[in-house]
Amino acid sequence: MSDPTLPEQKKRNQNLLDPGFELTLRPMRYPDFYERYRDAIKNTWTVEEVDLHSDVSDLAKLTPGEQHLIGRLVAFFATGDSIVSNNLVLTLYKHINSPEARLYLSRQLFEEAVHVQFYLTLLDTYLPDPDDRAAAFAAVENIPSIRAKAEFCFKWIDEVEKIDRLESRSDRRRFLLNLICFAACIEGLFFYGAFAYVYWFRSRGLLHGLATGTNWVFRDETMHMSFAFDVVDTVRKEEPELFDDKLEAEVKEMLAGAVDAELQFARDLCGDGLPGMNTESMREYLQCVADQRLVRLGFSPVYGSSNPFSFMELQGVQELTNFFERRPSAYQVAVEGSVSFDDDF
Repeated sequence: MSDPTLPEQKKRNQNLLDPGFELTLRPMRYPDFYERYRDAIKNTWTVEEVDLHSDVSDLAKLTPGEQHLIGRLVAFFATGDSIVSNNLVLTLYKHINSPEARLYLSRQLFEEAVHVQFYLTLLDTYLPDPDDRAAAFAAVENIPSIRAKAEFCFKWIDEVEKIDRLESRSDRRRFLLNLICFAACIEGLFFYGAFAYVYWFRSRGLLHGLATGTNWVFRDETMHMSFAFDVVDTVRKEEPELFDDKLEAEVKEMLAGAVDAELQFARDLCGDGLPGMNTESMREYLQCVADQRLVRLGFSPVYGSSNPFSFMELQGVQELTNFFERRPSAYQVAVEGSVSFDDDF
């Protein structure tokens, strides 16, 4: 006679990256992922809430160098979150075998769609000329500094896209590197570099609409990173043998490549330097952020740089405070909890 406890025992012993497609939410193996999904639902926002009207007059005040910077920035925004969305569908949802985690990933995909809509609205507002908009959407093909970042992303998508099941240790390591790349390098470095330019404008009283929408994107991206790092933590507990010196060296090499790609972008945006924003300051900032990502992953820091941009903390906290204060009166869904920018600027 078969033992009726065997299916339950099998479920308890199953690891997060074991092949399969677990569908049952009870008993819940990873309740923290489910709570992240519930928290994300509370943080719903829509593009229609972002008022970009004042930005139009601000754009006319910018110097040619600043106009070049903002043009490049919105061109990157045009495709950045679409790349993240593709990896969510093609890789993460496919291999993270937890219905609780898939609930969160479904919500994250919705948030990425809102970000894409925000950037579409941003381009339509900032670039009224159809040819300029078309050029921005073709930036991956036509602008070398943006193409370099896209190629960095595609490298890590291609590493795992054709893997159907994570059967071997090698496959799971490749998946981990993909997950770490998108959390630490793309969402956690490329976008945080872009946020610095936005908050630099805001610190000078410019482009308030862009800063408002960016604060909400900033909050979403912070939650995306936290979820991904929680997945990494879970895999580390279940399969510690994957986290050896080789993996740490590969992650550090990956982050160094991300810093280099983002510095190429910074040189394109900043040229010989703008008041309060230049390539050297961005180098320090990116190295500081890269070290934060390494420490969060349980690895030793590499650069030892400090954050040169105080506005990365001050502007974000100010706008998020306003967001939470008006949220209950403006929405049917109330917001609870707090957001800290101490660790992830």
